[in-house]
Amino acid sequence: MRVLAAMSGGVDSAVAAARAVDAGHDVVGVHLALSRMPGTLRTGSRGCCTIEDSMDAQRAANVLGIPYYVWDFSERFKADVVDDFIAEYSAGRTPNPCMRCNERIKFAALLEKALALGFDAVCTGHYASIVTDAAGHRELHRASAWAKDQSYVLGVLTAEQLAHAYFPLGDTPSKQLVREEAARRGLSVAQKPDSHDICFIPDGDTRGWLGDKVGIAPGDIVDRSGEVVGTHDGAHAYTVGQRRGLRLGTPAPDGRPRFVLEVRPKENTVVVGPKEALAVAEIAGARFTWAGRPPAEPAESFACEVQIRAHADPVPAVARVTTDAAGTTELVVTPDEPLGGVAPGQTAVVYVGTRVLGQCTIDRTVSAVPAA
Repeated sequence: MRVLAAMSGGVDSAVAAARAVDAGHDVVGVHLALSRMPGTLRTGSRGCCTIEDSMDAQRAANVLGIPYYVWDFSERFKADVVDDFIAEYSAGRTPNPCMRCNERIKFAALLEKALALGFDAVCTGHYASIVTDAAGHRELHRASAWAKDQSYVLGVLTAEQLAHAYFPLGDTPSKQLVREEAARRGLSVAQKPDSHDICFIPDGDTRGWLGDKVGIAPGDIVDRSGEVVGTHDGAHAYTVGQRRGLRLGTPAPDGRPRFVLEVRPKENTVVVGPKEALAVAEIAGARFTWAGRPPAEPAESFACEVQIRAHADPVPAVARVTTDAAGTTELVVTPDEPLGGVAPGQTAVVYVGTRVLGQCTIDRTVSAVPAA
């Protein structure tokens, strides 16, 4: 195949590109320049896709003997990931920018350009596996190393995108083996630390960053009955499940800690309550996709597992697709046991065994502990 290797400048993507070369593919390396914001150009940035990352990717490509390019996707990244992040928080939701980047940049914009240039597949260093069933359908599955499995953040991929995706690290038992392989290959990134935090907020201060973008708008913090128990400087700074930083002026009647249960941006109000009120009995989202073949009868309830965070454990559940009287079609997931601290805007990925069946962006939740 003609393979376009997305090289972030980290050890995983470098080894993935090396394995693609070893497999006999015609490989070209490309680094995506995603941001022009000064903070992400500074040496020592904690995110990914910095200037130093592009140079690390260049050195790896040189060792592998493959052509290497830097593509400027900064405008698309700002529109599809950064602006979306701001809009979601402004709407009272908690987005996952890495999901959006995979969905709209690495496997939409990048794949679109790769196919236009005659490439057959995009190769990345994600820990996930693609399995072809007996009928020739491609399925997305968990990696063999569950501790490093990244199938959750790839749950947004569609059947068309899976048809052109290539994950050479999917069957690798551990990250340490990848580092050892990189060292044997003479790749300078062998011991490079993993990136962390949101790449376009390099100092990790999400609250401060959002304050600069959205502005300060003081409002009320209320309990489930609507009684004002405190004030805030901006509802965007709060997310469901948050306990710290509430600065409540009125203690709970039982003296127990209170947590954020809901963010209401239109009212500029934050709702708080007891920890047990975070339990969610049902989640639903109208923005859902299937990773490969959909269920034969999606309107009929089917057994599955649902995962609501990248590093959360999957939970047994039942899912179905419903359409209400207004014509809104949703993927509705009912866990066997209530989920804790689920926020609208998060992504729920549905699994059947190790296979990623699909995903939805959570629009609404149903509390397992209704307000009195």
